[in-house]
Amino acid sequence: MPVVELIMPKMGESIMEATILKWLKKEGDTVEADESVLEIATDKVDSEVPASLGGVITKILFNEGDVVAVGKAVALIDTGGAGSTPQPAQETETKAPLQAEPILAAKVAEPVLAQTQEYSSNGSDRFYSPLVMSIAREEKISMSELEKVPGSGKDQRVTKADILAYVQNRGNQPAAALAIQPAVQSVPAAQPETIKATAAPISVSGNVEIVEMDRMRKLIADHMVRSKHTSPHVTSFVEADVTELVLWRNKVKDGFQKREGEKITFTPIFIEAVAKALKEFPYVNSSVDGTKIIVRKDLNIGMATALPSGNLIVPVIKGADQLSLTGITKQVNRLADTARKGKLKPEDIDGGTFTISNVGTFGNLMGTPIINQPQVAILATGVVKKKPVVLETPSGDVIAIRHMMFLSLSYDHRIVDGAMGGSFLRRVADLLEQFDGSREI
Repeated sequence: MPVVELIMPKMGESIMEATILKWLKKEGDTVEADESVLEIATDKVDSEVPASLGGVITKILFNEGDVVAVGKAVALIDTGGAGSTPQPAQETETKAPLQAEPILAAKVAEPVLAQTQEYSSNGSDRFYSPLVMSIAREEKISMSELEKVPGSGKDQRVTKADILAYVQNRGNQPAAALAIQPAVQSVPAAQPETIKATAAPISVSGNVEIVEMDRMRKLIADHMVRSKHTSPHVTSFVEADVTELVLWRNKVKDGFQKREGEKITFTPIFIEAVAKALKEFPYVNSSVDGTKIIVRKDLNIGMATALPSGNLIVPVIKGADQLSLTGITKQVNRLADTARKGKLKPEDIDGGTFTISNVGTFGNLMGTPIINQPQVAILATGVVKKKPVVLETPSGDVIAIRHMMFLSLSYDHRIVDGAMGGSFLRRVADLLEQFDGSREI
């Protein structure tokens, strides 16, 4: 058997690189098939990379803390046989641009640089990550210009921060420098994607405490800023009378927990209503790829979940429209519990097409959530509160105590205009208001 390459696996449709957190094995160690070799982290989840074949680790190619592109070899494993030479992984057939890859070691995911073939290295030994290449392509930065960008990474590698800083300062170059790049003038300078690049200088004098962000908080910050720069956000609000829904849950929750061993919260009911509304408004369940609208046929609804650390993660209920309310409840409870224990798998958070954020959990009336890219909309559900409400009856208007809540929808105005966003939100509210109080579960 030859020496095989242990490959950095693809962890999701938008993941192009990962950070090596820890090597669980060292050079010379023996590994079994499916035994974990290293821990990695992306902007979505931490995971372990297993060996697909057993053997001896002969070479570790990257250190802990290094950022490695998807599809790149991170180690060599001798599967047996003297004088073996490394067996390069074979290119796989190119898949659809937005299709998620399975998590496999010793197998190359789709060739990431195929998306940016016009930016070939032309013989240069300098490595550019797929993310850097993508930004260069979007900003019309030629390969010769990219070669001149100073890099702060290992071996002068150009990082995302380097290319974004270059793009930002590009608009401040002297006129003479811009004159040789006429194509760039028609392209708006990209906004920086990090808080550090956009924030005004902060004074640290006086009675202050400086706390360094942990890795997940840095990734969340970057993801949120990038979303605001990617999508023109608009937020619409409605108020819903969910009295029947609340009374029904109060009636069935004890029996449901006794029968199923599960608590039933409002979240599964919200997810069920959203899944029904998305079928009527398919463009709200889509993504944008340049000038193309990718309408998602699967309804995979993510639920923003607070972690004990205070950070957030978004596990996904796959095929929500195909599940019963009991099935959704079990998935919600399982994923929430797994998230809080830090045991989510990459497949638990991948493939979301729409997200719900329950700000009512924290007693908030409403919120203006930030879109979870590459989705085009996110719903925030506020706290359910008793309020005096005017009701119309055959004998005239009356004031009654009702269970009321606010719903807010933030949406990408490139694709979802006010009429569509408002109509979708109103439809979700109608489904909650029309909840059947005699329903069996």
